[in-house]
Amino acid sequence: MKTLRVQGAWVPGDEAGEKFERKFQSEKAAGSVSKSTQFEYAWCLVRSKYNDDIRKGLALLEELLPKGSKEEQRDYVFYLAVGNYRLKEYEKALKYVRGLLQTEPQNNQAKELERLIDKAMKKDGLVGMAIVGGMALGVAGLAGLIGLAVSKSKS
Repeated sequence: MKTLRVQGAWVPGDEAGEKFERKFQSEKAAGSVSKSTQFEYAWCLVRSKYNDDIRKGLALLEELLPKGSKEEQRDYVFYLAVGNYRLKEYEKALKYVRGLLQTEPQNNQAKELERLIDKAMKKDGLVGMAIVGGMALGVAGLAGLIGLAVSKSKS
């Protein structure tokens, strides 16, 4: 897979991403960006390996959301969920994907994304608990050593 340059960051994809960026910038300079152009560019940004680009893509999608038809909104919401998942903003990602599943309960892509988000939340939660547990053991061990040192100094 090739990588391409999009707005100051490398984005996984093909030369189509550069085309979407040029088209977006051209329409923006002319004073009016079409919904399809803005979506295509946002889609490229959400796929970036750089968090700032993902955030920029999310902002473009959020801007599009109230303007879209039901079908367009479905795509916007799905990629809002994907982008937030990639940023590890799992609560936001779940909000979007579950909203999509309320209107389309049989949407397999949304179901799979929900499973991925749940799995990531559990993994991050367990890792977080392990770190807290390790810190608690470290503090308890340090307190024990201090107690031992104090008792030896008194003898």
